[in-house]
Amino acid sequence: MRFDKLITQNRIVDLKSKELKGAFKELLELFSFEEDDKTAKRRILSELLDKEKTRTSYLGEGVAMPYIRTPWNKRYGVAIGRCPDGLTHDIPSEYGKVQFIVLLIINDKARNYVRVLSDFAQIFQDESIIESLQATETVEEFRLELKNAISGIAKLPQIEYSRINRNLLKEAERICSISHCSALMIFGDTFSNRIFELGVDLRGLRTILVSQGKKETTGDRPHIDEVIPLRTHSHSRLSQMRSAFIIGLGRGIFSPHDIVCCVGGVPRSNLLDTIMVIDVYREFNTLIPGRTNVIPPGVQIEVLERILSIATELSIEGREGKPVGCLFVIGDSEKVTEHSQPLLLNPFYGYGEDERNVLNPFMDETLKELSSIDGAFIIRGNGVLESAGSLLRPLQYPQSLPSGLGSRHAAAAGITLSFKCVAIVVSSSTGNVSLFSGGDMITLTENKAGGQF
Repeated sequence: MRFDKLITQNRIVDLKSKELKGAFKELLELFSFEEDDKTAKRRILSELLDKEKTRTSYLGEGVAMPYIRTPWNKRYGVAIGRCPDGLTHDIPSEYGKVQFIVLLIINDKARNYVRVLSDFAQIFQDESIIESLQATETVEEFRLELKNAISGIAKLPQIEYSRINRNLLKEAERICSISHCSALMIFGDTFSNRIFELGVDLRGLRTILVSQGKKETTGDRPHIDEVIPLRTHSHSRLSQMRSAFIIGLGRGIFSPHDIVCCVGGVPRSNLLDTIMVIDVYREFNTLIPGRTNVIPPGVQIEVLERILSIATELSIEGREGKPVGCLFVIGDSEKVTEHSQPLLLNPFYGYGEDERNVLNPFMDETLKELSSIDGAFIIRGNGVLESAGSLLRPLQYPQSLPSGLGSRHAAAAGITLSFKCVAIVVSSSTGNVSLFSGGDMITLTENKAGGQF
């Protein structure tokens, strides 16, 4: 979906109100509804405020993203307000940090709206975008920066046309030729600026950007053929590389037979310093032998991306300063549930499927909060959470696992060997994040021993 088509200039404003109710009311005045307009706005305002009582719309990074589903003659509508001094509300510790409110009005019959919420949230959880919005002084500058962010321009970093970067890219092109590489992959978090320019002619070579934001459109950027969205919260280049290949394999960007040249550097250094050549089959031979797909049918790659992001964040930050171990099982949820046993009352029981979908950005904190309980999260392939705190009972276990792994890893190996699912494990002792598929394991992040490549 082209989000820039949803936002009109007259729905990007500076808010006058200093409290949440008034701010919501100002943004609602920017819309018109078919039913009695005043009545509709009063009803929607009341519903928005009621939702805030049970679940805050604060996303972090100074952004609140309230949304409402309502009868309407359009699928989606967006209004965005700026409030640099924050807002007052019943929970001042959160709302005092709010600098931007992104209000989404969603037709109550619209499908897949959770994915729209997810994509919007990824835009406004990007630190570089928030920094650029905070730097604006006038509402006109704010509108321009926001337009760039929504359209994707602000998401693509810029490679400075320096001698070192130019020479390293030329060397990467030469290596691609002599190594018969099928693609060049560039890690975009190396660069802090906003417009992506290679500065080197790489015609004839498929170029892939690993971006910290959502998946971008590349039609107006002929120098970039594919974009892999990656929010792993890890600065380890090896960890990011492995995660990028898993997502790329799931999206069909790579095949097991590809050889890829990877180029990157220290995050935000604006300086390329490393070239690696990856034979995909050899690098991932524990996951790929005899299989063309790492991700089983029915598991949406967007769901895997979201869980990887949450898992890596937990591995780095823990919870309340303490390390956390947890297990996520995605796909074939009916059979997985049938071969599991609840260790506690299901915290997701009674909630609508959209409310308990991991693609809903407001589920992130819930998952992190529940990550400290024993047992596994069981998740459908489309992202709907079935249960937490489940004891897995696989039908079989692999003949061998790497030494030093505990029951959580054994359960993940067994359940993925028994059914068509994948599992992601965060180790409580090392903080490593591992992915299991078909009973095989690959370590995606290595916090104790891993580092920059």
